[in-house]
Amino acid sequence: MNILVLGSLAYDRIMDFPDKFSNHILPDKIHILNVCFMVNGLRELFGGTAGNIAYNLALLGEHPVIMACAGKDFDAYEKWLTGFGLPLRSVRRIPDEFTAGAYITTDQSDNQITGFNPGAMKEPCLQDIDQYDPNNTLAIVAPGNIEDMETYPEAFRQKKIQYIFDPGQSIPALGPEKIVKGLSGSKIFISNDYELEMVTRSTGMSKQDLLQRTETIITTLGENGSLVSTADGDFQIPAAPPLKVSDPTGAGDAFRAGLIKGLVSGKSIIEAAQMGSVSASFGVECQGTQCHRFTLEDYWARFESTFSNSRTN
Repeated sequence: MNILVLGSLAYDRIMDFPDKFSNHILPDKIHILNVCFMVNGLRELFGGTAGNIAYNLALLGEHPVIMACAGKDFDAYEKWLTGFGLPLRSVRRIPDEFTAGAYITTDQSDNQITGFNPGAMKEPCLQDIDQYDPNNTLAIVAPGNIEDMETYPEAFRQKKIQYIFDPGQSIPALGPEKIVKGLSGSKIFISNDYELEMVTRSTGMSKQDLLQRTETIITTLGENGSLVSTADGDFQIPAAPPLKVSDPTGAGDAFRAGLIKGLVSGKSIIEAAQMGSVSASFGVECQGTQCHRFTLEDYWARFESTFSNSRTN
């Protein structure tokens, strides 16, 4: 089955400051702030919503099509993704821009200062979807270029391609009207609990109102698992226990990959969400968004140990 992953590709450049920011910021001089933090070094990690979801799907044996923009510094990331058998024919290269990048400095108190350069993500991906059979295609619209997030839901609806709408951190940029339009006609609207609250407040619509426009709402709840809401009611999905918790960053994208794998495999929405929980549990075990690995044997062993008493098929 074709899987289309629309979102972002980005480098995460992470720096550790061996002190506390508060020791070097003078509160009474905050209006003329001018500081320099000497860091211990820099780690460059691969990220972005489309890249993260596609990476986790590759671990699950799928080869989704990434629909995103990348810049003139994409070569290392390109080599990484192709190493997992991911097709990049729908990645648009913007030669005059850098690939989107987050520059994150963390101090000893876990405070963070982040600068984000959207770079190539400012451009729409401009990919044609006419080649895809709507009966054999599932798409996800994840945070990325705002124009793409607005236009592709409409294109998927017209083409009758089922899609997941996942506005995430782009909720403020989209605004209530575009969010409602994007989720209307979707197979699933997915967000975390904070983002769902943002949507209901900004739109003035209740969750039941939203369910009149989408088949299913999935709300991720971190260590408390997720909640699947349909016209038939709410279904609590527990979190799959990881071996350790190192970094929750990217767990949401890992969840989405497991969910998609379940759906394209013909699983029920409940079992697909359970598969998402298992993917997320591997995602939190390593520092970074594409640093964890698992075999399919490991994956299904953890699924069975967590959900063996609640198989729905």
